[in-house]
Amino acid sequence: MAVNFKEQEGVVEDILSVYSERAKKNRKEHIGINDKETCGTCVAKSNVKSLPGVMTPRGCAYAGSKGVVWGPVKDVINISHGPIGCGHYSWGTRRNLAEGEPAVENFVPFQFTTDFKERDIVFGGDKKLEQAIKELHELFPTAKGIIIESECPIGLIGDDIEAVAKKMTDEIKIPVIPVRCEGFRGVSQSLGHHIANDSIRDFVVGTGEIDESKKTPYDVAILGDYNIGGDVWSSMKIFKEMGLNVVAHWSGDGSIEEMKITHGVNYLLLHCYRSMNYIAAHFEEKYGIPWIEYNFFGPTKIKESIRNIAKLFDENILEKSEDVIKAYEPKMQEVIDKYRPRLEGKKVMLLVGGLRPRHIVGAYEDLGMKVVSTAYEFAHNDDYERTTKELENGTIVADDMNEYEFVELANRLKPDLVASGIKEKYVFQKMGIPFRQMHSWDYSGPYHGYDGFEIFARDMDLAINSPSWKLVKPLWKK
Repeated sequence: MAVNFKEQEGVVEDILSVYSERAKKNRKEHIGINDKETCGTCVAKSNVKSLPGVMTPRGCAYAGSKGVVWGPVKDVINISHGPIGCGHYSWGTRRNLAEGEPAVENFVPFQFTTDFKERDIVFGGDKKLEQAIKELHELFPTAKGIIIESECPIGLIGDDIEAVAKKMTDEIKIPVIPVRCEGFRGVSQSLGHHIANDSIRDFVVGTGEIDESKKTPYDVAILGDYNIGGDVWSSMKIFKEMGLNVVAHWSGDGSIEEMKITHGVNYLLLHCYRSMNYIAAHFEEKYGIPWIEYNFFGPTKIKESIRNIAKLFDENILEKSEDVIKAYEPKMQEVIDKYRPRLEGKKVMLLVGGLRPRHIVGAYEDLGMKVVSTAYEFAHNDDYERTTKELENGTIVADDMNEYEFVELANRLKPDLVASGIKEKYVFQKMGIPFRQMHSWDYSGPYHGYDGFEIFARDMDLAINSPSWKLVKPLWKK
């Protein structure tokens, strides 16, 4: 069926019509209609600051560093340096699962903060930070590193966290790493990813000793999997069955000790491009280690990714990879046979973070569902270049979409499911629209890998076909 571009453009124009001319001109650049033939990166302007006065779903640089990159590393202590708020509200929100005895091998469940008060803003917090590091090292001597993540006031008052980190590294004999991720830096949490990657590059990569006797031609590292609900465990299962040796995984259930020796692997397997492409590029430039993106959402993309990765290796891995695909196909077909009849033709709207607006499209299509709009919170041009290839022509694509635009777009596109973050969840449920929280899998998971697809399909079915929706109807059905 041919796409009616005029009709889609009319939808966008109608939504933007309430804005002032200036605001309308600004937001129109950020919302486009997918056309594979004529447009790639131009579909939506991205990576510029949000329009003042218009609510944004974006996170900050602190969230990108502490909440995404460093927070899931299990054998280090993360100190939120600043007032209690940022530390408290970033505590345990992403469900980054990690193995190991808590407070001995695993510090992910904990939140540590210097708890700034007015006095600290006036007189500075360097001494307080030093004292916190000493106390934490005494309380948790098995921690392999301490990460200082600065909150907004630190950049404003000028605390010298670099000097404190250097002094304390010499004193306690483990890495103390300063991360200048004040929330006001950059236009979104994306800069926080970059800053965190740079701190790993500067203080961690290449500092570990590699046991040459244990090296194999199949050594790989996973980048950009945060083990939400056990994702990385599901993915590693596939890689091991393919015959690959996963030396390190960043950073869900990962460790700083693995990070130190990642420069010894043969290939980097990158799942979340937006959060880890910076460090992948560094490995390629400095160590000559190639990297390849993969997508483990849904059997079609899993199969495609397995074959793309297998091509990097010898006949042994190629053969094992085909065996893996063959072994899982009957089970995946069972899942599709069970859930596709219940989900066929259902329309989905997406507004998520770094990779999901394009990565999960294939998983929905495996279930016969149709993505009618997709939106990023903090994408860059290269993300949109990748995204347009995954979408059908006519799909509405938006960057940094605010609550008004999201709600109004839903009123016009009439989705059967909205998949977004926790801030949007209850808005749409009150509107009578089924919802799945796709930042942390709505307390479910894993969603990655073959094991994850069965859970993903079940959860979408539960969301859409719950009998509770008989009791409430969206506006367009009233």
